[in-house]
Amino acid sequence: MSDTVPSTPREAFDLLMAGNHRFAAGTPDHPNQDAGRRADLASAQRPFAVLLGCSDSRLAAEIIFDRGLGDLFVVRTAGHAAGPEVLGSIEYGVSVLDCPLVVVLGHDACGAVAATRTAVADGTPAPGYLRDVIERVTPSVLAARAAGVTEDEEFIATHVRHTVDFLLDRSRTLADLVASGRTAVVGLTYRLADGSARPVTARGLDLPPDPAPGPASVPLADNH
Repeated sequence: MSDTVPSTPREAFDLLMAGNHRFAAGTPDHPNQDAGRRADLASAQRPFAVLLGCSDSRLAAEIIFDRGLGDLFVVRTAGHAAGPEVLGSIEYGVSVLDCPLVVVLGHDACGAVAATRTAVADGTPAPGYLRDVIERVTPSVLAARAAGVTEDEEFIATHVRHTVDFLLDRSRTLADLVASGRTAVVGLTYRLADGSARPVTARGLDLPPDPAPGPASVPLADNH
């Protein structure tokens, strides 16, 4: 059981990525998953990161980052589409729960992004409430197409970057916390086959470049 909760964006990011490295290597610790941890959290929570991820069943945050109860404040929607409820949930995580890190997590073979690409190409509206998801992903797909992107990996990375920008543009609470250094926002892409999460953008935190550059890699720098 972990006794120390990260208090800075750097500490939170390093702890999160250390867990993903264990998971990808097949050597997870399964921390904070016992009865003692459950009892300790019954009266209060203090997660160290807010995670906005896709609802995809293969993207269970506590598993792929090798964390446990009370570690992550998780918000999940198809294609990590962000609307008012998502923004409110993230603001709760950073302003009420004092999480020093917000993560936007995309992944390869994302059905929501694929459906949006098809809808944009065909010009055919989606049925029911799926239309709302596709409308929120469409700006990312249009930006990627305008940039000449053809690979799935870069469509996903573009959508992650656009989501990070959207959160900071729409939430003054989050933007102010990032500007003050209390919170950072990092965009990651996850590879389903090998279980690894890689950074593609960061706001409020300087990160080293991806050690294995690919189409999704971009210079990572603090933009605030």
